[in-house]
Amino acid sequence: MTHKSKKTFEVAKGESIDSCLERMKAEGYAPVRRIEKPIFAEQISDGITQYEPVDRKIVFEAKIIQ
Repeated sequence: MTHKSKKTFEVAKGESIDSCLERMKAEGYAPVRRIEKPIFAEQISDGITQYEPVDRKIVFEAKIIQ
């Protein structure tokens, strides 16, 4: 079975970071970089638009374990 040398893993909604890392290890990958991206919601009050963070998306870049 061939693996890509690099792959990204996203922490699913309701999944812990530890379980994502275990899933990554089970597929034969080790984390190289962690990326957190905020998710914003648009709030309009009195005609003023504001963006407030409501959640975050965590993505790990991983490389294959040699």
